[in-house]
Amino acid sequence: MRLDRFIQRHTPHSKQTCKLILAAQRVQVNGELCTEARLAISEFCEICVDGQILQSRQAVYIMLHKPAGVVSSTVHHQHPTVLDCLPESLAENLHLAGRLDLKTTGLVLLTNDGQWSRRVTQPNEKVAKLYRVTTREPIAAQAQAVFAAGVYFANEDATTLPAELQIIDRHNAWLTLHEGRHHQVKRMFATIGNEVLSLHRERVGNLSLGDLAPGSFCELSSEQAMGLF
Repeated sequence: MRLDRFIQRHTPHSKQTCKLILAAQRVQVNGELCTEARLAISEFCEICVDGQILQSRQAVYIMLHKPAGVVSSTVHHQHPTVLDCLPESLAENLHLAGRLDLKTTGLVLLTNDGQWSRRVTQPNEKVAKLYRVTTREPIAAQAQAVFAAGVYFANEDATTLPAELQIIDRHNAWLTLHEGRHHQVKRMFATIGNEVLSLHRERVGNLSLGDLAPGSFCELSSEQAMGLF
């Protein structure tokens, strides 16, 4: 939104008066005097007119180690949610940037920044997500080539983006995806006749859980959050 339109919307002043207020250097944006009426502002810009704060909202970015049995949702009547892992004061107005199944563990991201969360989950951003997979049957060697070529899902009439499979041993592997389709990992392994017994997401982009314990979280700086892209 343009700065002059924001001021007009949040004060009783007319459009012309808003421009005069700006010209008189009575407006501050993020602590700096601003006279540019056409300046594009975001929901996280601090806007002050004559010392009165019209908007002051901090962007919040959270990395959480989701335990098994916790729902990737903000509200659920049967299971604890990811918000239950956070202090109530911090959890307010947060939403998920991508989800994990109930039994899947690992890294989930929460934020109040809708534009950022859309970028994290959009396939065209190709944010890499690293999973550790444990399977019932031995992992076939040809699985690497199959996943690299993309797996066709008939019910969606779509083929997955190329994925990288690094086999650890007969039943364990690292899988890197660049998108997030519903139950994608389980469905990919099902196409090669195998069943996923456990799934853990270790990394999203350049963010890794490291020593973060299950149920624990850490706040990310804006630089860390934007470093995903």
